Amino acid sequence: MENYESLAGFVVNVLFVTTLGWYLITNLQWYDYKISRVVLKHHKPLWHLFYFFIPFIAYYTTGKFFIIFYTFAILPATFVWHKKLDKKLVLTWRVKRFLILLIFLTLFQDMICALKSGCEVYGVFMPLAMAYIGSVVIEKFLFATYKKEAKKKLDSMKNLQIVCITGSYGKTSIKNFTAEILSKKFNVYATPRSVNTLAGIVADINNNLKEDVEVYVCEAGARQMNDIYDITTFIEPQRVVVGRVGEAHIEYFKSLDNIIATKLAIMQSPKLEQAFIHTSVTNEPHEKVKFFGDNIENVKATLDKTEFDLVLDGKSIRFKTDVLGSFQTMNIAVAVEIAKSFGFSDDELKNSVERLTPVEHRLQKIVAGGKIILDDGYNGNIDGMLEGVRLCSLHNGRKVIVTPGLVESTDELNLKLIEAINKTFDIAIITGSLNAKLFDKHLHVKQKIMLEDKSTLTDLLANVTKSGDIILFANDAPNFI
Repeated sequence: MENYESLAGFVVNVLFVTTLGWYLITNLQWYDYKISRVVLKHHKPLWHLFYFFIPFIAYYTTGKFFIIFYTFAILPATFVWHKKLDKKLVLTWRVKRFLILLIFLTLFQDMICALKSGCEVYGVFMPLAMAYIGSVVIEKFLFATYKKEAKKKLDSMKNLQIVCITGSYGKTSIKNFTAEILSKKFNVYATPRSVNTLAGIVADINNNLKEDVEVYVCEAGARQMNDIYDITTFIEPQRVVVGRVGEAHIEYFKSLDNIIATKLAIMQSPKLEQAFIHTSVTNEPHEKVKFFGDNIENVKATLDKTEFDLVLDGKSIRFKTDVLGSFQTMNIAVAVEIAKSFGFSDDELKNSVERLTPVEHRLQKIVAGGKIILDDGYNGNIDGMLEGVRLCSLHNGRKVIVTPGLVESTDELNLKLIEAINKTFDIAIITGSLNAKLFDKHLHVKQKIMLEDKSTLTDLLANVTKSGDIILFANDAPNFI
């Protein structure tokens, strides 16, 4: 009987530590593997209490009853928590290495403990702490190796032209438009999806950048002051873009001046030939800088297409595109400027813009079941969201918006969004809990639905919408936010 209890305790300890490790690495993956962000910047800190600290304390206080508590409370609760996540843990090699190291350390500790008399409770904190520290050391070593390989690969591609794009808003759209236009004359490769960290770029270069690529279009994002500088000095782009800068991620940078300074570090590329900077960032003249944003005129943006005049070298050219949203004219404009620097003629530019495909989840228009859907799920800035609202106001039928509001922003900007929603929409579905109190208090539409669990959204929309409606998905936030 005693041996049975020891074996059961051994097994439960390994399973429990693995459960806590799964929770920990999931949160670390969400927050770029920064433990400080998981602890201090988590959007739902109560999760730590329910899924980490209470189970941790229970392990040391419930004694022989912990097996029952783990089997019927902790394990089922963690399983349900994981199942409801819309951004589940991705089993990358980094995650696998962490979990393997954690299980190995737990087994090693438990076997050593089992050989000693009087060891009544196996440790939990020690294997978790050692696995985290060991994982950090291993990943730093591997990253240094991968970074060296990526740098060697870039250096070997002597004729490679690199375009690097940063800014608070529109980075991915500018990247996609630039790559699509340039691909008409060059072999172009762009970083996939929203890959914009140094680690992501290093992996992308090693795994996906082919030797015959002529132009590499790269997106650079930032959560810390040196992020853009580190990316820039690593890839050494010849052309750089700083798009519109605003208070996105203000909680990390504390001030708009810090955000601007971080983005402008892209100018420190050792191989810089030309920079395209939006007028909202700075007006300080520089011999290599070309400002954009003020050379766009006569914009006509509808639910079907967008038209605008762009002044290039003193000449006004009319552009037409199926890409929706007046704010996209700025992103297209800088892509046109870049293409012109690569030798595109005015006619080539006009034809290329006319054939641009809408960026997925950025005011992407979908018609289904008699309903018009504007999928703007990847657009998280106030200007873009207000443009989505304006486009919906052009529709004659009922108007429905699905949104969590602005994420990593201010109450002031969310109130501005609420005001626009009140003037335009018949039905508002507010997802998540981040801005729920603010929207519940200030939202005054005909039908207001507060939806904390997005898993029911599809059924809800089927019940409350009908043919002839327009539905705007404005921003999207995973439910850990």
